[in-house]
Amino acid sequence: MLNNGKLISKISYFYLDVFFSGFEGKKFRMDKHRFVIYQLLPRLFGNTKSVNVPNGNIDQNGCGKFNDISKEALISIAGLGATHVWYTGVIEHATCSDFSKYGIAADSPDVVKGQAGSPYAIKDYYDVAPDLAVDVNNRMAEFENLITRTHAAGLKVIIDLVPNHVARNYNSDAAPKGIEPFGKKDNKKVSFAKDNNYYYLPGTTFKPPLQISNEKPWKETPARATGNDCFSPTPSVNDWYETVKLNYGVDYPGDTQVDFEPEPDTWKKMLDIVLYWSQKGVDGFRCDMAGMVPVEFWRWMIGEVRSKFPEMLFIAEIYEADRYQDYIFKGGFDFLYDKVVLYDALRDVMEGKVPASGLTDCWQKTDGLHHFLLYFLENHDEQRLSSDFFMTVGHKAIPGMTVAATMFNNPLLIYFGQELGERGMDEEGFSGRDGRTTIFDYWSLKLIQNWRSNGDWTGADLPKAAAELRSFYQKLLTIIHQKPAFYKGRFYDLMWVNRHESFCHDKIYAFMRYEGGHCFLILANFSDKQQSYKLKIPLDAMDTCGMEKELFYNGIDLLGFNRPLQFPAAVALNGGIGGRLEPYTASIYELKGYVLD
Repeated sequence: MLNNGKLISKISYFYLDVFFSGFEGKKFRMDKHRFVIYQLLPRLFGNTKSVNVPNGNIDQNGCGKFNDISKEALISIAGLGATHVWYTGVIEHATCSDFSKYGIAADSPDVVKGQAGSPYAIKDYYDVAPDLAVDVNNRMAEFENLITRTHAAGLKVIIDLVPNHVARNYNSDAAPKGIEPFGKKDNKKVSFAKDNNYYYLPGTTFKPPLQISNEKPWKETPARATGNDCFSPTPSVNDWYETVKLNYGVDYPGDTQVDFEPEPDTWKKMLDIVLYWSQKGVDGFRCDMAGMVPVEFWRWMIGEVRSKFPEMLFIAEIYEADRYQDYIFKGGFDFLYDKVVLYDALRDVMEGKVPASGLTDCWQKTDGLHHFLLYFLENHDEQRLSSDFFMTVGHKAIPGMTVAATMFNNPLLIYFGQELGERGMDEEGFSGRDGRTTIFDYWSLKLIQNWRSNGDWTGADLPKAAAELRSFYQKLLTIIHQKPAFYKGRFYDLMWVNRHESFCHDKIYAFMRYEGGHCFLILANFSDKQQSYKLKIPLDAMDTCGMEKELFYNGIDLLGFNRPLQFPAAVALNGGIGGRLEPYTASIYELKGYVLD
């Protein structure tokens, strides 16, 4: 459909008969109306080895394979409520594992982070990571089979596009005939030229911050700029030193006027890459650090791709709220990360740093853009909800997760293990004990293995707390798929009228969702204590949401955490509805009105 002159990928709901419901094997049918993206790293997701050696290599710690993401695993993911799977780390990236016997050039550990390497240091845009294949020589076919299995489960496939930078040792041996490698025709004697693929630092030699290898030291003369816009031959360990910045025609080191006509060479090379994967059957791209690439490129490239693949989905990672509109309406993206507005605000509320009422200011900052924003509380960059650095246990995130899922109709991201309470507190190697699950190391996650069980992915071996948390996530996602108010309805914030002493606006956030005469009240308690409240619903809200002030209303908490509500509308208008919320819970009340006899 067209929205503000922009082509939006349409979502159709899926009819799935899957054998999954709270791990009870109950057959159910779910109609899916909201985008719910489930992110997973195949390297970790399918790893069945339980020996975790810090800094361990692939032989010691093992590695998940494409084939480990089985039909049963995908049915379980679909049963949770996902509509898409984002496979992170699919494209071949630099690694300390040696696959030279398969004709793949070995990498220098000097420019690899961790034993497994960063999924965002792409080594060959036209190949998949060899360590994810059972048969390395058949690796692309194994990935293509995964695409087929994912589609058969009623799910769509998203992979990463990493357009801003490549691995220092970028070396495509799988590119189709006629595709020139990056840098082949570059003029290395100048720092910038429009059709150079890289930025150079003439007269310098690159010096990695960690010189690990004596056998395969990394040599690079002249030095090239590092991926995070570091124009120095000696980047620090905190820079993206394992990567090289790609040149899209912007003269960062000089003062040349921007010139995008005709299109710079890097634009054309990146378009070929996107078309290559589109032809493989992927359904969308999560575009890494999209904000570091000119919006003019995105407008051109997305337009070219959509002329051949009209439904292709593009999601931008961007961290500047004042650029949201440009990347939506000029760049043509379907969705953008909303880290710096909703995520940051929710985290502050969840940690007690700001009052819950501050969420009103948060959503107002992006008013009119909500349908384009991807909401999340976890991904590979952020600390785990259950980590010691955040909420310590997963159930304390229930109010925040409920608010993120129910405020608007936009897509939602779930990071694998989030729904189980994965803590991210291992010290894996290059990734220290930082509250994140490593993307750099070979490792395994016990809770994922518990969920896998004997290969049927029923979760039979999950601890009770993990099973209960996953049941909450499934219930929440089912509600937003099946209740029209949460996929095509409207939002009404109740905080403006509940600043009185009988409502703890520091710890409780309240709003309504409505559509077609159906009205829902959402209450979230961000406190570690039970909260009593009196909630007012003003006449404007009743008129807007379709409530009638002459009726008596009751509501059952669809999440099952708190007691039902019963109240005359007149009480809600005047003194306020009385109720209690248990600690760290949220309620979704479906309000139904009737006339008292």
